[in-house]
Amino acid sequence: MKTLKYILLLGFNLALATPQSFAEDTSPSNLTTLEQKSNQGDASAQYNLGFMYATGQGVHQDYAKAMEWLIKAANQGLAQAQSGLGFMYEYGKGVPQDYAKAMEYYTKAANRGLAQAQYNLGLMYEYGQGVPQDYAKAMEYYTKAANQGLAEAQTNLGGMYEYGKGVPQDYAKAMGYYTKAANQGLAAAQTDLGIMYATGKGVPQDYIRAMEYYTKAANQGSAQAQYNLGGMYKDGKGVPQDYAKAIEYYTKAANQGLAQAQNSLGIMYEDGKGVPQDNIKAKAYFKTACLNKFQPGCDAYKALNTDQ
Repeated sequence: MKTLKYILLLGFNLALATPQSFAEDTSPSNLTTLEQKSNQGDASAQYNLGFMYATGQGVHQDYAKAMEWLIKAANQGLAQAQSGLGFMYEYGKGVPQDYAKAMEYYTKAANRGLAQAQYNLGLMYEYGQGVPQDYAKAMEYYTKAANQGLAEAQTNLGGMYEYGKGVPQDYAKAMGYYTKAANQGLAAAQTDLGIMYATGKGVPQDYIRAMEYYTKAANQGSAQAQYNLGGMYKDGKGVPQDYAKAIEYYTKAANQGLAQAQNSLGIMYEDGKGVPQDNIKAKAYFKTACLNKFQPGCDAYKALNTDQ
């Protein structure tokens, strides 16, 4: 499973669902209007205010105030606010982390049909947070959210089928769900599709198609896709071998903290591929990869130090 949890702003967007009124207007006058409506008991306005304070858009980020307004909206039965509260409890934003409370609020919102909450419940069941790990339940909630078109849920369903979690392994179904999500522009799904084409899972091996999907995801900033593109250029798969391009994409991924890319850069510098041979830079990249808990980086760093 390559798609885990979205945090910070994206996480809030998935949990709360971005309110249209907020997305359109973050001016002080709109804030005043929202405050007035919220104080009059308007649940949508309360939710919008909670979203603003949770994400720090249009106001100074204030989790306590976010909780205050989200609770008021949730108590009126607004599913987006209930899901937002679930997120706040799951990640301990403004309250102590409490998976049981997160489950409680996600369930309320999911039962009202909110796709984002169904997706988050799927995550909780898949990874056993607040509940015993239960792939069947994860499948149930991912499917509900995916059927509403939520790309993240479609991607995770694809992962369940790819790895046989709670269902028999089925590459064809994995491809189907990854494709649905990729067609919505989700970088994680595009990366997954690239891997399926590169490895020939569920489809004939096709490096050109793999390159196509990796490039789409890499252009959106996916570190994994950038790393995979680097590997394609290094090995000349689907493109002419090009060490300079490999270095370019490995560097992009490494700069985002991807340990495998940092390790690969170390190898390129050690071997002098696409760059002048430089053991000092190689060691620096191996050390960084090691600090990011990538064991091959640790081994390479130790070996270089032993050789010198």
